[in-house]
Amino acid sequence: MNSRRSWLIYGVGVFAYMVTITQRSTIGVAGVAATDRFHSTASVLATLAVVQLAVYAAMQVPVGVLIDRIGSRWLMAAGTVLMIVGQVTVAFAPTIGVAVVGRILVGAGDAGIFTSLIRLTSSWFEGRIVPQLSQWIANIGQLGQVVSAVPFAIILHESGWTVAFLSAASLSVLAFIGIVLVIADRPHGSTEGPRPANLADSIRQLRISLRRPGTQLGFWSHFITQSSGTVFSLMWGFPFMVYGLMLDPGLAAGLLSVIVAAGIVSGPILGLLTARYPLRRSNIVLGVVAAIGIVWTIVLLWPGVPPLWLIVLLLVAMGVGGPGSVIGFDYARTFNPLHSLGSANGIVNVGGFFASFVMMFLIGVALDTQNSIRIAGGGASDLYALDSFRLAFCLQYIIIGIGVLFLLRARRRTRRKLSEDEGIEVGPLWVSIIEAWKRRVQ
Repeated sequence: MNSRRSWLIYGVGVFAYMVTITQRSTIGVAGVAATDRFHSTASVLATLAVVQLAVYAAMQVPVGVLIDRIGSRWLMAAGTVLMIVGQVTVAFAPTIGVAVVGRILVGAGDAGIFTSLIRLTSSWFEGRIVPQLSQWIANIGQLGQVVSAVPFAIILHESGWTVAFLSAASLSVLAFIGIVLVIADRPHGSTEGPRPANLADSIRQLRISLRRPGTQLGFWSHFITQSSGTVFSLMWGFPFMVYGLMLDPGLAAGLLSVIVAAGIVSGPILGLLTARYPLRRSNIVLGVVAAIGIVWTIVLLWPGVPPLWLIVLLLVAMGVGGPGSVIGFDYARTFNPLHSLGSANGIVNVGGFFASFVMMFLIGVALDTQNSIRIAGGGASDLYALDSFRLAFCLQYIIIGIGVLFLLRARRRTRRKLSEDEGIEVGPLWVSIIEAWKRRVQ
């Protein structure tokens, strides 16, 4: 544990995840080019990303079960191969239908990487460093968005659709080689316990994980923190900035990197806070969501075109949401035994992506509906009008608001179980703050 080999496996795994994020986010940068290539509407274009995320989310629980059953190594290898095939399919797609098939394969391959890597980290490391390493997985992995926002965008502009997607696929070839040559599921002599003997045992283990309030709390934490930034970076952020805010496409692509930079800076801080205050993780999550909601409200209510500094602030707030979502996996780790952690992580990882694809699709429908009403009223077609984006983005409040309600419910149940099983009482945050202040004064 925590050996040189642990760090080598961790490094190769993080590289593979970074490449995975590149494959996942290429369609967001290519959204405008896809509109021209396939002559599609906003809701049809959203299908490219929505189907990808829907497949990803749908596969998380089966993937989690398979991680506990057969291990992370071969799931990561198989997932990488699927992403290669998917991106090659998108590269040569003559129609939107073929491109959707390619993105389905990308989503299926993507599904096996992150939760496998989180599981590997818990197997090869121990102690308070684990939540920090989980944050670094997310943070370094998000550099894949920089690859798609800058080099991929340049290749797309200079060399065209096919060359750009083939170039992205070639990165996964390197990741596949690293996974096969370096990664192992667990250290020699590991005491994790036996893997499930058959499918019935796996399903039983999954049901137990799903019933744990701590697992549910992780799910809803992931649901409310990740979705806004994912929707913006993968699909609607680039069109919003280019057509709604009238920013230069190069500047808009570069601005998406702010989300990554904010995550890299805030991730270690959230990791330290999570390790130091494990009983206050939900407060950290709610604080992150509140910050995102406040900045979005200012942006949407701003008269006229919001200034660039405010857009940067929005990107920073959403960037913090990425590391915030990783706290959900820390709930899975602390409320589940190691031998069932794959299943628990799979459940948690469904949360943010389920919220994302629902939100992503509804925003596309809202944009199309408003444009149809505009045309029916005798106006000119303006699919990506700023006012249309304002109304469409308001859907976030409904979806995330529902998630917050369920999180509060899961938190009450988790705290009740902590009290019953371990005698740990977790009072309201304001009470703890007052008590800490009194102790300091005394």
